[in-house]
This record gives sequence, structure tokens and C-alpha cells, in this order.
Amino acid sequence: MIKPVSARARVRLRTIILSFALGLILVAAVVVSAVTGQLAISPGDVLGSILGWLGISTALAPDDPVIESTLQVVRFPRIVMALAVGAALAVAGALMQAVFGNPLAEPGVVGVSSGAALGASTAIVFGISASGGGVALLAFVGGLGATLLVYAVARAGGRTEVVTLLLTGIAINAFAQAGLAFVLFLADTASREQIVFWQLGSLAGSLWSEVLVVLPVLVVGTALALMMAGKLDLLALGERNARHLGVDVERLRILAIILVALLTGVAVAFAGIIAFVGLVVPHIIRMALGPAHRGLLLASAVGGGALLVIADLFTRTLVSGADLPIGMLTALVGGPFFFGLLYQQRRKSGGWA
Repeated sequence: MIKPVSARARVRLRTIILSFALGLILVAAVVVSAVTGQLAISPGDVLGSILGWLGISTALAPDDPVIESTLQVVRFPRIVMALAVGAALAVAGALMQAVFGNPLAEPGVVGVSSGAALGASTAIVFGISASGGGVALLAFVGGLGATLLVYAVARAGGRTEVVTLLLTGIAINAFAQAGLAFVLFLADTASREQIVFWQLGSLAGSLWSEVLVVLPVLVVGTALALMMAGKLDLLALGERNARHLGVDVERLRILAIILVALLTGVAVAFAGIIAFVGLVVPHIIRMALGPAHRGLLLASAVGGGALLVIADLFTRTLVSGADLPIGMLTALVGGPFFFGLLYQQRRKSGGWA
């Protein structure tokens, strides 16, 4: 007699299949992104350059120093930055949705990215750079302030209404845009051009020194989020049930909010405003895996990285000789997805026929 497959075994199987699929997509996206550009580079050159960087001698190492320099100085840092920023935004989105209990919560939608952008722009204009550390620090402060404001205003009676969340996001975005306009007014020409292009989101000119700031924050932030996964699962059962099961709900939410601000702030500081990654990726992963947060957070990190690598590839190749803003491309994809989610939420609440 064949025993029926348990629900836990089915979830584990779906997790394995999805992880394998995401891994293949990620590897393919990285390889295609590395070989594609104005300078044609073969996959063998890419592999040889990576092995050489790891200290492994091989016949695949590029003979042309221009190819080697292009990979090590231009393409590899940009690809790793795309992976790190995409993963950070996706994990931040998953955490926000857990904290607010709402699938529409996302750093770009509710104003967290705009708050981080205001802090980073202030650092740029007033020269608080410290090799990118000052920009990242003020971006974190701005993102934290915006997240705390959303949390204080949008939640009532232990839950977050969709309309209240969106209205709060609109208000914070408007305030942040006014602050950005004032900062731009104070800026010199060079800083103004840098901020305007950076507001649209871009990975162009990514440096290894910047990657080394983003990666540790991503690793630590994701590790801390995974440590909170079990408590987030209990929180999904409701605040009262979570408290009865020993969860300090307010402490958990504050810690999650700090993590959201940290991950969003470091992403915005070096890549600008890139919206909807934290909305689209966790929602699709949740549909495939279910609500358990450990698998959701890990898969969201991989999926977010893969999505941004693919998006960055399109920004470099859609228009010959031009580098499109990546935030524009993610908005074109995420906007319709957001409207679909909003329509679904309103139908559930009886708002639309």
C-alpha cells in the first residue's frame, strides 16, 4: 500500500524544485550578462577570468588584457551588485509583508525607498561620503524613519488596512519628494545630475568597494531575518495567538523594521530607487511555496538577485549604446502586477464588483 505524501513532504519537494529552478535561472542570467555587451566575450573567457580571480591557473584565462579588465572592473562588480541589491530588496519586501500582514507592503510603494533616497541625497549634496559609508548611513536613517512612520500611522487594531497603507505611502513619498526637490535646489550642477540619474535607479559604474559595503549588510540582514522566520510564522496566525505562544510581538516588529530599513537603505544608497522588486518576488515565491517564512526569505533572496540581473541586462541591451534606468524597467513590470494585487485585495474586501 502506497502511503499518502504528507503536506510537509510536499512543501519540501516544492522547495527543492523551486530552488533548483531559481538556481538555474540565476546562473544563466549571470553568464548571459557577463558575455553580453559592446565587447563580445565568450563563456570560456568568463570562466577563465573567474578561476584566475580565485587563484586557479587554467588555459581558459583570457589572453586579451582588455577582456580581462572589462570583466574584472566593469561587468563582474555590476553583476554582483545587481545580485546583492535585488536580494536585499526582495528580503526587505518579504519582511515588510510579514510585519504588516499585507501583500501590498513594499519598500518602494510605502515610501521607505524614498525616505532612504532623501537621506542618501542629503549625504551626496553636503559631501558626507566617507567612501560611500556616509551615503549608506544616511540612507539607512531615512529608510528607518519612513518605515517607523508607516508602522505608526498605517496600523490600527493590530492590522493594516490596504487603503490606509497606500495613503500613508503616498503621503511619505510626497514628503520625501519635496525634501529631494529642496536638496536638489541646494546642490551644485555635478551633484544635481548625479542625484537625478540616481533617483531613476542605475547599476552603472558599480565598484568592488561599493559591493563590499552591500554584501556584508545583505548577509547579516538575511541571516537575522532567517533567525526570525519561526516567530514570523507565528505572527501570521494573528497577534493574539502569537503572544499566547510566547512571541514578543512589538519587539519582533521593531527588529524587522530595522532590518527592512537597513536592507533598503544600503540598496538605495548604491543603486538608487528600484521599485517593485520587493513586491513581485516575495508574492510569486509565496504562491509557489506557501507562507512559511524560512523558505520564503531564502527563495526571495535568490529570486530577487536573478530578477535584477536580468533587468540590468535588458537596460544595457534594449537600446544600442545607451544605459536605461533600471528603476524604469522594474516599474514597467511591477506596475501592472501591483494593480492586479490591488484589484484582488479590493475584491476580497468587497470594494469592487
